[in-house]
Amino acid sequence: MTATAPAGPALRAEGIAKAFVSGKVRTQVLDGLSLSIEAGELTLISGPSGCGKSTLLAILSGLQKVDAGRVIALGSELGGLDSRALERFRLLHTGFVFQGFNLFPALTGLEQVELPLHYLGLSSRQARERATQSLDEVGMTPRMHLRPSELSGGEKQRVAIARALAKQPELLFADEPTSALDAANGQTIIDILHRIARTHGTTVLCVSHDPRLIRHADRVLSMEDGRILSDRRPAPPAATPEGTAP
Repeated sequence: MTATAPAGPALRAEGIAKAFVSGKVRTQVLDGLSLSIEAGELTLISGPSGCGKSTLLAILSGLQKVDAGRVIALGSELGGLDSRALERFRLLHTGFVFQGFNLFPALTGLEQVELPLHYLGLSSRQARERATQSLDEVGMTPRMHLRPSELSGGEKQRVAIARALAKQPELLFADEPTSALDAANGQTIIDILHRIARTHGTTVLCVSHDPRLIRHADRVLSMEDGRILSDRRPAPPAATPEGTAP
């Protein structure tokens, strides 16, 4: 299904702060960070381990609360929602893709994708149709009846993406989606995420230190020590003249 992305930012953070306390040690991870994420784009948050990028993703997706500031997602201030309303928001509007795939060992690929659709109130037939369509979109139709133990890492991640995509979310969050994969499978996952933003109008926010993602992103936010150091839009790869080597 092709969708048109809404105008304006899909996500906005205003002066957000987050610290973690362990015993007597308090570590400030984010402090007064503000940003705006445009709808229908693939935005990459890059930076070294420990810079705060995964914490920022968790906050923007409503998985963690801020100590100060506010997050507005699709026009709703997440801090103003109680736990039940926040859970409902995530169910209806967001999809998640993780480094570790988060698949159930006993379920086939098709069953993995169908599962969250039942919580959306879809009938068994509707869930089967939508799950099959999403698996086909990521090239997993021939292997959708296999369990995770029978799939490669790249295939597991494609099932995980299909599971998120089948919900038809406006917001798709990906946390290090290629770090456990080899070069070929990582490239496949990058291509799929890029295509989802383009064809579905989905806002894709990806946290990664994988340099391969940079050339596919519409926008790259570089982080270090809880701050955004740069905000740039990479130039699209130059077209190679016919008959010349790339």
